[in-house]
Amino acid sequence: MIQLKTILNCIDNSGAALVECVLVVGQKRHARIGTSPPYKAEQPLPRVGPTTCEPEIEPRTANPSLGDRIVVVVQEHRTASSSGMSGVSNAAKVKRGDMRHAVVVRTKYPTQRRDGSVVRFDDNACVLLNKAGDPVGSRINGVVGAELRRKKWSKILSMAPMQA
Repeated sequence: MIQLKTILNCIDNSGAALVECVLVVGQKRHARIGTSPPYKAEQPLPRVGPTTCEPEIEPRTANPSLGDRIVVVVQEHRTASSSGMSGVSNAAKVKRGDMRHAVVVRTKYPTQRRDGSVVRFDDNACVLLNKAGDPVGSRINGVVGAELRRKKWSKILSMAPMQA
């Protein structure tokens, strides 16, 4: 389960090794008073009574699952000598302390698929994104979840060596 302050592995060649989740994009945490969907002209307006003035509490969205976007801070930088990054220049694409968007590609928390099977990975992992929403790295090291296809992350799937 990924939440605030969760440490994730970064599995691309962007230069980050470990990142920390600081925000789940699109997570709702507050109550909204009197919000209801807009009414069409052909629908009659509802009667105003004591029940329409009560606040509507929206539940929080679930913790981020595979394919969800989060905001992370780079905690540990991967040096060029480790993990076979000899092809990358010394000027890494990200450095320690950078705040970036990322996509969750593996979670330890079990995810149930539509066919009824359950998938669970050994670690929490993500891929860093730039401002345009494209991956920062040009290579992905490791397996990614097949749920990324349904959430329209085909560019990440094409760079990954294997999908689970």
